Amino acid sequence: MPSGQGQPNTTGFIITITFVATLGGFLFGYDSGVINGTVKGLQTAFDSTSAGTGFSVASMLLGCAVGAFLAGRLADQFGRRALLIVSAVFFLVSAFGSGIATSTLEFVLYRVLGGLAVGAASVMAPAYISEIAPAGSRGRLSSIQQVAIITGLTAAFLSNYVIAGAAGESTRTFWLGFEAWRWMFWMEIIPAGIFFAVLFLIPESPRYLVAAGKTEKARAVLTRLYGAADVETTLAEIEASVSSERAPRLADIFEGGRLLPIVWVGIGLAVFQQLVGINVIFYYGSVLWEFVGFTEEDSLLTNVIMGSISILSCLAAIALIDRIGRKPLLLVGSVGMALSLTTMAAVFSQASLTDNGLSLPAELGAVALVAAVVYVAFFNFSWGPVMWVLLGEMFPNQIRGSGLAVSGFAQWVANFGITMTFPVLLATTGLTSAYGFYALSAFVSIAFVVKGVRETKGMQLEARKS
Repeated sequence: MPSGQGQPNTTGFIITITFVATLGGFLFGYDSGVINGTVKGLQTAFDSTSAGTGFSVASMLLGCAVGAFLAGRLADQFGRRALLIVSAVFFLVSAFGSGIATSTLEFVLYRVLGGLAVGAASVMAPAYISEIAPAGSRGRLSSIQQVAIITGLTAAFLSNYVIAGAAGESTRTFWLGFEAWRWMFWMEIIPAGIFFAVLFLIPESPRYLVAAGKTEKARAVLTRLYGAADVETTLAEIEASVSSERAPRLADIFEGGRLLPIVWVGIGLAVFQQLVGINVIFYYGSVLWEFVGFTEEDSLLTNVIMGSISILSCLAAIALIDRIGRKPLLLVGSVGMALSLTTMAAVFSQASLTDNGLSLPAELGAVALVAAVVYVAFFNFSWGPVMWVLLGEMFPNQIRGSGLAVSGFAQWVANFGITMTFPVLLATTGLTSAYGFYALSAFVSIAFVVKGVRETKGMQLEARKS
């Protein structure tokens, strides 16, 4: 791909289709964040235990794991854009169904369907962007995916806050005789519908078109992306790369019966992003802050503040990722998260348990909140956007689909494990052990980045080697 920014008349087009693709990230974030304000409603409506609630919240992640695992292979067969269109349909059905569910089983089925969409979008949007973006700006453009995810989270938090405030509480009746928590899910129908419609306005990945033998269509797309001057050179590079490859197979990620080292690095990046516990804040934020003494309204407002800070942190990462590289951002983030998580674990170790949850002295409550804000800021300055950028860039063409599939699967399995265990830990061993484990994972991630991660800044996708 061209290494520059693209010609003036094409740059706007590249940015536009990047934003369309990252609407999948927005829905990924919205679908993940909307559950935050509905936990109490789910417990009341379905009369569930702590473990049952944990499974209801985490059930989407089972679909995410399967969707991420299948996305790469399906995208190689049917195209990147086609898979995103199917994801948009699943988002629509899941949003409607989650709100009308009358039992835990019914709710879980709709959430798993939404999870398939999230998993596919989480893998395909970065891959699609990496295949249409110039190398010199690919890091910044791919990072927009994380901004979209966090914007979706924040939009869900804000929607939940407004709806709960208007109804008086998430479990109370809102419009048309339905509880407020159900409307929190139904609000997602609006962005899901927009995503479905605008996907028909963007082109298919030129690399997929070449691999599918549709050279003239690929030439036309490349002309729109980079201008006529760069088309033949770029097309020749892609054709040479594709012609030297066999059809991608899952078996390509193995050598001598063992996973390739680069695939282990991808899995490590994906798993560590979850082991630091970020989705405990995103999925259980309102429950967490209510547990330490906040009102529901204040807890939901805290989520909005966290989301806003996350967006600013992602924007800072976008400004720096193509200047200083991916690896330095990961290291800074790991150190910052390790220290802030250690602070949170230490603060919660001083809390006393009451009938209403944890009791913290006012000054320690403020320290916990500040530490949580710092933690979220460091995550979204580093591991949040950089992991997705690296997974879209680091794999050679022959194993990109399979490498993304396996890494995405590992990421969602780790996410499921963290999400499922948090309410159980909260009800048994408490917050100290949970945040202690997340802090330990952040410390270990420092060594992983130093020893295992290679810089990909400015490298051409066609030049990747295993």
